[in-house]
Formats: sequence, C-alpha cells, structure tokens
Amino acid sequence: MLAKVYSAFLQGLEPQIIEIEVNITSGFPKVVLVGLPDAAVKESRERVEAAIVNSGFSFPRRRITVNFAPAGLKKEGAFFDLPFALGILAASGQIDKKNLERYLILGELSLEGGIKKGRGVLAIALAKLRRHFEGLVVPQANALEAAMAGSLAVYPVKNLFEAANFLNGFYEINPFRIEREKILAQGDSYEFDFSEVKGQHFVKRALEIAAAGFHNLLLIGPPGAGKTMLARRLLTILPPLEWRELLESTKIHSVAGLISQDSLLLRQRPFRTPHHTSSNVALVGGGSSPRPGEVSLAHNGVLFLDELPEFRRDALEALRQPLEDSYVTISRAKKTLRFPARFLLVATMNPCPCGYYGTKGKKVCHCSPYQIQKYRSKVSGPLLDRIDIQVEVPSLTPRELLHNKEQKAEESSSSIRERVIKAWQIQRTRFAHSRVLFNAQMSQGQIKKFCSLDLEAKSVLERALDSLGLSARAYDKVLKVARTIADLDSSDTITSSHIAEAVQYRSLDRHIWS
Repeated sequence: MLAKVYSAFLQGLEPQIIEIEVNITSGFPKVVLVGLPDAAVKESRERVEAAIVNSGFSFPRRRITVNFAPAGLKKEGAFFDLPFALGILAASGQIDKKNLERYLILGELSLEGGIKKGRGVLAIALAKLRRHFEGLVVPQANALEAAMAGSLAVYPVKNLFEAANFLNGFYEINPFRIEREKILAQGDSYEFDFSEVKGQHFVKRALEIAAAGFHNLLLIGPPGAGKTMLARRLLTILPPLEWRELLESTKIHSVAGLISQDSLLLRQRPFRTPHHTSSNVALVGGGSSPRPGEVSLAHNGVLFLDELPEFRRDALEALRQPLEDSYVTISRAKKTLRFPARFLLVATMNPCPCGYYGTKGKKVCHCSPYQIQKYRSKVSGPLLDRIDIQVEVPSLTPRELLHNKEQKAEESSSSIRERVIKAWQIQRTRFAHSRVLFNAQMSQGQIKKFCSLDLEAKSVLERALDSLGLSARAYDKVLKVARTIADLDSSDTITSSHIAEAVQYRSLDRHIWS
C-alpha cells in the first residue's frame, strides 16, 4: 500500500519541498531509504520504529520502501522523522491517508514518540506554500516561530500520537495565531545607555551619524579610552525592528539554531561580537553544508569587531564583498546560495601594539617604527576605504573625569534615538522607489542626484581632497556622510559645514597611517 507525505528542509535559507513516498509490500522485513538521504535521515529508521511502537501503534513487519523526491537532491536533517512515521502509519492503514497531502509536516521524533524543537521553521513557513497546502504541522515548540509568517494555518503537535489522531480527525487542534501589534508593542530594553558616558562628545556625535545613515565606523584609541563601552551603546540609539526586519533577522537566527525556547523572537537588533580568532567561514558563512556566518547573523544590526588588527587578514578581506553588496554569495559545484548581510560594522583598534602611540600622559609608547607599521598594515587600505567614519577616542584625564561628574546629566540614548528615527524616515522617503534603505548604500547615480553641492561646499571638499589624498571611494563616502549630517539637521541641501564635519571623520585614517 502506498502513502504520500510532504515535508521540507533548508538549503541555506531557501526551503526545498520534499515528497515522501512510503510503500509497504510483502517480503523480508526491511526498511529501505532511497533519494540521497544523508546520515541523519538514514538514522531515522531506528527513531521512527521506536516512536511508532512507544506511541501505541504497530510497526509493520514487512518490506518498507521510502522514497525522498526529488531524487537528485541530497536530503539533510531530522525534520523528516514525523512525516516518515505518519507515512508508515498511513500506508499500513492505521491512519487516514487522504488528509496527509493537505499539510506540510515537519518534526524530529524522540524514541518515546515526542516531537522535538527544530531549527529553520520560520524560513520554511515564509515560503509561498498557500497554493500547495492548507496548513503546517510543526512541533509545539516551533508554533510561535511558524505563526510569525502569517501565510498558512499552523497546527502545533506535541507527539506522534497527537499528530496521528489529528490527521485521523479524532483530535481537534486550533490553528496557532499571534497578534503582531502586541509583539511590536513590547519594544526592547537595554542595560546600557549613553547617559552613563561622561564626555567624549565628538565620538558620541560620530556614533549618532553612523546610526542615522548606517555608516561603518572605526574607533581608534588607547586601552581604557572607552572604545568598547561606546560601541556597545550604539545599539541603544538604533530604531526598533520593523516587522519585516524582525522576520528577516529571526529567520537567519532560526536557521543557525540560535533561537532559544525562552526567546523565540528577536526583541532588538542583533549585536554580534565574534572573537578575533574567527575564520573567514565563521565570519561570512559557508562550510560543507553552508550556514550563515556572523555577517548574516548581524543582518539589520551591528557587527562589532573588537581589536580589528588581531583578526586574520583573510577573514578581514572576506568582509569586503558583503560590506559593498549587503549580501554573501556562497558558491558550490552544484548550487549557489545567497545570505543577506546588511549590517553596520563597528570596529576598534589601538594606534600601535602597546596602544599608547601619540597619547598624552605618563604612559609612553615604546613600540619601534617597524612594529607600529606592521601592526597598522594588518588592516588593508581597501578595507579602510569601506569604513565611512574613522574617529579617534582620546583618554579622559582625571581632571576631565571629575569635571564631567560635576556637570549636568549627559544626553540619554532615547533622545538621540529620536533624531536617528527622524533621519531614517527622511531616507525612507528619499529612497521609496529603490532598494536602497540608507545613505551609506547610495549608488553613483543616487549620489549625483541627492548629494549636489553649492560652490562653497565644493571648494571645501576640493581642498580636503588635495590635502588628504583620499581615494575615489573615500570621496563618495564623504558625500554620503555629509548627506546624513544634513538629514540630522533636516536640511535638504548639503552645506559647507556638513562637508567640513564629514571630512573630519575621514582625516584620521590618513593622519594615523601616514
């Protein structure tokens, strides 16, 4: 007797629909799996048999052939356990097989028949499945994640017995629903705030501009100056996630298996802090079974690289393509996968190996010119050109610290965020008819259209180019940053003061590296 069940698995972030055909015939008792199953799928034979028996059903002692179609596609993962078991029950006449083809079924089974939480359910639920299926049957632990997609009715099940009785019509399960407005209204909370940072007003201004235009940022300064502290507070001034962004980021984290039972949704923008020993595969993604890397996990959020020169050179150079294109392309012999990677890069570094080159105070740099040059050369010029804003973070003297404590309270993150949100709204209107979202992503044509300068502003920019020797890419970066500064001022035109401030954030790389 033949039964058909439908399931799915992920290739990268893209779901692949799989038709599972279960055929039971007379012959020596044996379970044969065909259709390029991987090791996890092959091992499902023992899990499925134990789950069927322990759920109160009988396992047929006959020849069972299971075909995973399309046959030329390698099947990976344990999501096929539940549909595999239901197919056997349908083919052996223990459940009604006419309902099987109405649903897409996902789930990994335990030996006792329970259904375990899986990864990547949201990515599968977001696929255009409405014309093929009436609903999704998923593990109960994945119900909220699947319901976020809002495309199909979601039927959560706890075990094989419950799933079988639901498909038989003996047990009713109400579709799981969520209220999007309530989820978005919950907002996010942070343990850090800009009001806790004393002084460093120039650096705070640079962080505000970076957040407003999604500009990459490099903080250079001695140890203890507060680079990491300031960088971690950047997240507190970014606008909250919109629903589309929430789905995108949660999907990537779900595929990577980073969605916990306690926190099924991302309440705030991602903030990823990979260790400096991370490989280029860990940073940009890939591997034998391609998985998203840190740049994709930071999608719609911040990628923080502390002590930038300590990262491997090949790993840093691998960042150049996602920084430019906002996605990562992983090419293999039989497939090409694309992972989204629109992130705000924030990096920190010291001016020299010991960290005290050029600083004022009792601590003196003892690094040789060769050591300093070797340290700085770890960050290539092309990568620096892709970092829009480069600022120096000076150490505060004891007198400045004491004086700052006596002054009025510093500006809070919430008030800075209001200005950033206003600048984002201006950019949304400006780029309403294009795929660009932020000033940092403008193309050459958009720069010409939206970054026109008057004579005075052109004169300021020309003098800056002559004195600093900036590259053509750096010239574009200056215009983009100036456009963001003008947006923060609610100005339609870029003035000479906006250009002058933008140039300040490019002068540091040539000053330090010369």
